Amino acid sequence: MEIKIISEKNTILNQFLLEIRDENIQRDSMRFRRNMERIGEIMAYEISKQLQYSEKEVVTSLGIANVIVPNEKPVLATILRAGLPLHQGLLNYFDGCDSSFISAYRKYSKDGTFKIELEYITCPNLDERTLILCDPMLATGSSMVLAYNSLLKNGKPLHTHIVTIIACKDGINYMQKHLFGKNITIWAAAVDEELTVKSYIIPGLGDAGDLAYGMKEHN
Repeated sequence: MEIKIISEKNTILNQFLLEIRDENIQRDSMRFRRNMERIGEIMAYEISKQLQYSEKEVVTSLGIANVIVPNEKPVLATILRAGLPLHQGLLNYFDGCDSSFISAYRKYSKDGTFKIELEYITCPNLDERTLILCDPMLATGSSMVLAYNSLLKNGKPLHTHIVTIIACKDGINYMQKHLFGKNITIWAAAVDEELTVKSYIIPGLGDAGDLAYGMKEHN
């Protein structure tokens, strides 16, 4: 499993990362969603370098040009609801791709603990395809592992790219342990050090779903 942390390099992504972390800028939910989308676009560009390419001819008004283009269209999967803006950013660059949507959430108990509930998945056949699975926050890693394993019921992808904006070291370690030997690359804008007792990333940015779409009640 390969880990790629984009913010370690000088990149405009860091400006968007700063803005989605800033508690004052976060008050503008439209700007928050757009910054998540822009990060998704940058991630799509970086992932595109890993795909297989071939040369094609295109007829212009003045002649014929040769262009190197990808051989395939990946399957784009996301975990609802927080992942939707990030998914849109990927889709902006990988337009025409098939999409998969996963309903997963934290079901809280009265004592404050939770377990991950997976309700449904829509997904095309994944055999011999590249899968890009995104969720903006990789905290404990348990929901991502559950989503990935559930998607495998729809076929075995050639390679999986897992895209997140902010990951926690605990979450990455969990994924390395439970998905050891899998053909997976993790793309993170940033990796933070800690989790709270309620499994929120510190310093993180808060609840990405609430910031993008409004507050919710815990069930």
